[in-house]
Amino acid sequence: MYTIEIYRKDARKKAGERLLAKEDLSVTSIEGATRYANKLLGPKDRVSVHQTMVTKRNAMNGKPFEERYDTPYYCSPSSETYWCS
Repeated sequence: MYTIEIYRKDARKKAGERLLAKEDLSVTSIEGATRYANKLLGPKDRVSVHQTMVTKRNAMNGKPFEERYDTPYYCSPSSETYWCS
């Protein structure tokens, strides 16, 4: 499973671009996701393709687990800040 993010150039933003769309796809290859995203692109757009689920290690017990690629650091069991209260 892959996720595509489409960005458009925007001089009003500090980064110079803004997130236009984010979509989860059930394709099996990165080429398929890129092909789908290229159909949606405009002349000022940029696409970023990510594998939706990534494997990380739990900070407490070291066991691997899967989470979304865009999970904030402080919300991930792989970070120390998650376990501090």
